[in-house]
Amino acid sequence: MALEHAILVSLLEQPGSGYELARRFDRSIGRFWTATHQQIYRVLRRMEADGWITAQEVPQDGRPDKKVYAVAADGRSVLGDWLREPVEAETVRHELAVKIRAAAFDDPAALISEVERHRTAHAALLERYLTGEQRDFPGDQAEESPQQQLQHVVLRGGIEYERMTLAWLDDVLATLHRLAD
Repeated sequence: MALEHAILVSLLEQPGSGYELARRFDRSIGRFWTATHQQIYRVLRRMEADGWITAQEVPQDGRPDKKVYAVAADGRSVLGDWLREPVEAETVRHELAVKIRAAAFDDPAALISEVERHRTAHAALLERYLTGEQRDFPGDQAEESPQQQLQHVVLRGGIEYERMTLAWLDDVLATLHRLAD
C-alpha cells in the first residue's frame, strides 16, 4: 500500500486540509499506516498535480488561507483499482520479539522495564480505542451506514489486536520474572 491510498481513504471519509489530514493520521489511520506531516504534504502536492485530488482555497480570519482537499474522479478510479489488487502476505518486523529471544543470551531481567513500557503504551491505546468506539459507535451496528460499519470493523480489529498484545506482554512479563528469580 502506498501512502496515496491511505490519504485517498481518509479524504473520502472526510475532505480536509493537510493539517487536518496529518492530525487524522496521528489519531486513527496512522495506527495502520504511518507518515510524517512532511510526507503527507509532499504526497498531497503530487496527488493534486496528478489529478487524484482537488484543492479548494478557504479564507480564514487572522490566518493564512488553507487548502481543503477532496478526492477527484481519477483518485476514486485509482483507489478502486488498488482495492481490487491482491494483498501480499504481510511481514512483521518486531524488534521487541527479537530482543526477548536475545535475552536468553544475556540477562532476562534487563528487559522487564522495556516490556512494561510497551504494556503501558498498548493499554493506553486500547483505552483510546474503547473510548473512541463508545463515542463514535454508540448505537446498534445494524443502524450504521456502510462506511460506519467498515470503520467500526477496523476499529474492532484494532481493539482485539491490542487485547491480544496485552495478553502476550503479560505472558512475556511473567516469563521474564520467572527467569529473573
